[in-house]
Amino acid sequence: MGDVLCEELEDLVHFSVHDLPARGYVVMEEIRRQGKLCDVTLKVGDHKFSAHRIVLAASIPYFHAMFTNDMVECKQDEILMQGMDPSALEALINFAYSGHVAIDQQNVQSLLMGSSFLQLQNVKDACCSFLQERLHPKNCLGVRQFAETMMCTTLYDSANNFLHQHFVEVSVSEEFLGLRTEEVLELVGCDELNIKAEEQVSGPRGRRRLRGADRCAAPVQVLEAVLAWVYHDRHQREPLLPDLLSKVRLPLCRPQFLTDRVQQDELVRCCHKCRDLVDEAKDFHLMPERRPHLPAFKTRQRCCTSITGLIYAVGGLNSSGDSLNVVEVFDPVGNFWERCQPMKTSRSRVGVAVVNGLLYAIGGYDGQSRLSTVEVYNPETDSWTRVSSMNSQRSAMGTVVIDGHIYVCGGYDGKSSLNSVECYSPETDRWTVATEMSVSRSAAGVTVFDGRVFVSGGHDGLQIFNTVEFYNHHTNRWHPAAAMMNKRCRHGAAALGSHMYVSGGYDGSGFLSGVEVFSSLSGQWSLLVAMNTRRSRVSLVSTSGHLYAVGGYDGQSNLSSVEMYNPDTNRWTFKAPMVCHEGGVGVGCVPLPPV
Repeated sequence: MGDVLCEELEDLVHFSVHDLPARGYVVMEEIRRQGKLCDVTLKVGDHKFSAHRIVLAASIPYFHAMFTNDMVECKQDEILMQGMDPSALEALINFAYSGHVAIDQQNVQSLLMGSSFLQLQNVKDACCSFLQERLHPKNCLGVRQFAETMMCTTLYDSANNFLHQHFVEVSVSEEFLGLRTEEVLELVGCDELNIKAEEQVSGPRGRRRLRGADRCAAPVQVLEAVLAWVYHDRHQREPLLPDLLSKVRLPLCRPQFLTDRVQQDELVRCCHKCRDLVDEAKDFHLMPERRPHLPAFKTRQRCCTSITGLIYAVGGLNSSGDSLNVVEVFDPVGNFWERCQPMKTSRSRVGVAVVNGLLYAIGGYDGQSRLSTVEVYNPETDSWTRVSSMNSQRSAMGTVVIDGHIYVCGGYDGKSSLNSVECYSPETDRWTVATEMSVSRSAAGVTVFDGRVFVSGGHDGLQIFNTVEFYNHHTNRWHPAAAMMNKRCRHGAAALGSHMYVSGGYDGSGFLSGVEVFSSLSGQWSLLVAMNTRRSRVSLVSTSGHLYAVGGYDGQSNLSSVEMYNPDTNRWTFKAPMVCHEGGVGVGCVPLPPV
C-alpha cells in the first residue's frame, strides 16, 4: 500500500507562505524600535537613528551601493548623513521597513530632496505627484523653481504649463512680484500664455466662449502684470521697463487703450524709450505700410497649446460615401465622443474654423454640388445659424484662423483646382479676396505656424506637390518655404510649439501613413514615426500638447478611427473612434478654460 502511494505522489512539494517577507519586515521594524540587533547608526547633526544594514541595503539603493561595494562607510558603525533633514531621514528609514511614508505640505520638499539623495525614485515620484496635484496660482512659480533645482522634469513641465494656463491669476501673486528680472522677461515674452478675455460666460458642459473682439485683452493683461511688477520695487526696477515693455505686444492693443491707459502711465510718460514703443504701436494702426517692418512676434497672438480643447468632427462621409450633416464632439480627457446638433446642410470635404469659441463650417460638397455657404455653431446653445457665404464655391480647401479672421485657401469648385484665397471677418460678417497662392492647390495641408499661414502640398488636377508656401497677412504676400520630403495631397497639417506636422495623404501611387515635421529652428523637414494606419483625407489637430489624426480613407474604406501622437514618447496610440462618422470629416478644436 505504501509503495502504491509513493508511485502516485510527486517526490517534490513546494510549500510557501506568501506573506512571510511582509511579516518579516514588520518584525524587523519592531526589533529596531527596541534597539536590538542594530548594526549601524545614521547621524544628522545631533540626531541619531539606529538601523540594520541588511534592511537599508535591501530597500534603499543608496545604502545598497554603500554596503555592498566596500566603501569606507560599510565598516563604520556610525555614518554621517550630511545635508539631510533629520525628520525626512527618519521617515525614509521607517519607509525602508514598512513601505509607508506620510507626505504633507510641511515635509514634501524635504522628503523629495531626501528621497532624491537616497535614490528612492518611487518616493520621489510620489512627492512630485503630491505637488503636482496641489498646484495653485500662488505656488506654481515656487514649485517650478524647486522642480528645476531637483531635476524633476515632469513636475517642472506641469508647473510650467500651469503657469502658462493661469498667467492672469499668477501675475497678481506675491511669487510673481518677487521674480528676478530675467524670469519676468522670459515669461512676458512667451507665446504660450493663456490670456483670458475681459468677458466670459459659461455654457453647457462647462464650455465657454468669448464675447466681442476680446483678442485685444491679451496685451492689456500682460501690460498690467509688467507694470505691477515694476511698481512693486520702483526704485530698482524702473530702468528695466523699456526692455519689459518691448515684450508686450502693444500693436495688438486698441488705439484708444494705447492713448488713454498706456501713454498716460506715469512710468511710461517719464521714459522716452517707452514712449517710442507706444508710438510704434500707434503707427501699426495708423500707417499699415509700416507693419512689415515690425518684428513678427509683436503682432503674433499668444496661444496656450497645453490647454485641453474639445475636438469637433463636422460633416464628412458615411460608409456608403454619402455626405453628412452630422456633428460630434470628442473629449480628449474622458476619451469619448458625444453627438451634437447636426448642421442645416450636408457637407463633406468641409472647411472648419474656430473663432471666439464659435465653430464655423465653410463650403464643402453636399453630394451634388460644391458649396459657398457658411454656418456657425454655438456650443453654449447647441445650435447652428447661417452667416455670409464665400465669394466662390469650394470644397477640399484649407481653412485657418489668424488674428481673429478666417482664411480659406484653394480648393476645388467642381471644375478645377483653385489658387484663390478669401478672408472672413466675424465682426463685419464679410468675405474679402486676399492675394492668390503661387499655384492652384486642392486638398492641400494648411495651418498657422510662426504667425504665418503655411500651405503644403495638394494637387492642381494634374500633379501632386511637395512644395510649401506661406502667407504674411500683414503684407498680403505669399513666399516660398522649404519643400516637404515627399509629395502628398489630402493630408493633415497642424502646428505644435516650434514644429509643424503633416501626416498621411496620397502621393499618386499609394495611401500614406508617414509623417513629416518641420522645425522652425533648423528650417528643415524630417521624418517622424508613422501613424498606425494609412490615412488619406485625414484631419490633423493639436490640443493639450498632442496631435490627433481623425478619420480618413485607407484605400479600401472610410475610417472612423482616431490616433493621438505624444511628442514625449514619440508614439501614436489609438483613441476612441468616432461614433457617427466614417471619415472625410472637417475638424476644429474649441479650447476650454483651465481648471
